[in-house]
Amino acid sequence: MDNNVIEIQNLNVYQGNNLVLSQVNLNVKRGEFLYLIGKTGSGKSSLIKMLYAQIRVKEGSIKLAQTELNGIKEKDIAAFRRKIGIVFQDFQLLYDRTVNENLIFVMQATGWLDKQKIKQRCDEVLSKVNLVNKGNQMPHELSGGEQQRVAIARALVNNPELILADEPTGNLDPETSEGIVELLNDLTQSGCSVLMATHDFMLFKKFPARIIKCENGVIIDSGVVVIA
Repeated sequence: MDNNVIEIQNLNVYQGNNLVLSQVNLNVKRGEFLYLIGKTGSGKSSLIKMLYAQIRVKEGSIKLAQTELNGIKEKDIAAFRRKIGIVFQDFQLLYDRTVNENLIFVMQATGWLDKQKIKQRCDEVLSKVNLVNKGNQMPHELSGGEQQRVAIARALVNNPELILADEPTGNLDPETSEGIVELLNDLTQSGCSVLMATHDFMLFKKFPARIIKCENGVIIDSGVVVIA
């Protein structure tokens, strides 16, 4: 199996018709944790959207989890997205459903049919995020940090090769943020890669990792573990 979960070559990233990042070249290894940083408008979010095929590749190439995203057909996008998990800043949970029902909704949408296997997988992912007894609770009964853990559990249901975390600690206090990053970091032990966009530079000292910076239309790759 290819050792890289992401391979980007000579990619140009657009916001509308504006070129915001040019000639992006980036490889991300399996089981690697890295930060993606940059000011608002620097192309950070657009790059993430290209990685889960919300924005299409026009110039250059992206290969992610053995899938070429250049010219990927609409009908193939759902199958491709099963290989990745996405975690957002605002959790994006269904607030009229329990924690388990939030997980089941995603599982059924991605082809799970066996009720026993669904229940077993719910228990497994909630255990991974330390929410073993929270499955029957409603999201509004949980703290912000717990809601983000549910979002991470949801991202894990299909055993993704990569988790894209777009400002996952943006709405959380510092202590809770550290817990979320520690959890994401731990996931890499099983071979899942994590690309985390963040503005929270305090996390770099506690959890040093490779840093990719979007600045002045290009990306700057620390290439090594950096302690800020």
